[in-house]
Amino acid sequence: MDSLSIIIPTRNGASTLSSVLTMLHRQTVSVSELLIVDSESDDTTRDIAENFGATLYSVGREEFDHGGTRSWLAQEAVGDILVFFTQDAIPATVDALEKLIAPFKTDKDICVTYGRQLPNEGASPSASHLRLFNYPSEGAVRCFEDRERLGLKTIFVSNSFAAYKKSSLASVGYFKNGLIFGEDTCTVGRMLKEGMKIAYVAEAKVYHSHNYSWKQDFQRAFDIGVLHSTEKWLLETYGSAEKVGFGYIRSQLDDLKKMGGLLTLIDFLGRNFCKFLGYKIGRRYNILPGNLVSCMSMHGSWWKKRK
Repeated sequence: MDSLSIIIPTRNGASTLSSVLTMLHRQTVSVSELLIVDSESDDTTRDIAENFGATLYSVGREEFDHGGTRSWLAQEAVGDILVFFTQDAIPATVDALEKLIAPFKTDKDICVTYGRQLPNEGASPSASHLRLFNYPSEGAVRCFEDRERLGLKTIFVSNSFAAYKKSSLASVGYFKNGLIFGEDTCTVGRMLKEGMKIAYVAEAKVYHSHNYSWKQDFQRAFDIGVLHSTEKWLLETYGSAEKVGFGYIRSQLDDLKKMGGLLTLIDFLGRNFCKFLGYKIGRRYNILPGNLVSCMSMHGSWWKKRK
């Protein structure tokens, strides 16, 4: 049986980390090691990690990199399969890991799997619908040829709950360093070009969602625009983001018809306008002054490193 390493980056995650690690310790498959890399938490995150027997690494807040830090831990890990979590993605069942890695045994070309993210209790209607749109109830296996049919959705993945064959990840140089975020998407894009496959495993579930404000939705979309501007090959290879965006709006309109209500309509219009505007400005971030772009982004520390 392949050995498993779990890798979790943390920063002030005390409110959720204990729940994540408790569920991980209850899983139906054994884990070889739990690696946690902490970015100078000033709460009890580090104590929680140590109490659960994690091997604890440290990285400065300004030095943390979505791709580089994960690559560092991936190379340190002993597992044949590397499972990445975020500090707030709580396994929904005790067999979530077992189901997540099951496709590796049935198809040798599958080198990445990711599971379904369910909305947290108390998730807003917008947050709940986003999870439904990105994580449907039926699984799928995707390859490079699917880009003609699915566009950018072909390489959709989330390192909040994803597993990689270490050898396959190493063959493409792990995750790219220096990205604003989206290290998972860029890596899967390269892997599929090399003939590998990705599996979405709907039966493997975690609870993970965010009730973003309009401002946060703008910032998130802005950062996606920045990513697509700096990594132009993603759009050139897999198609435009607008197609995915319009698909999301259509699906949200269907939900809107069921829910009704003036406030829901206002939230729908305002939120999607913020996302559209954020993405378009993000694509042209390089014509804006540096002090302005950092305010528009969710990742202020990334911009400081670019100065």
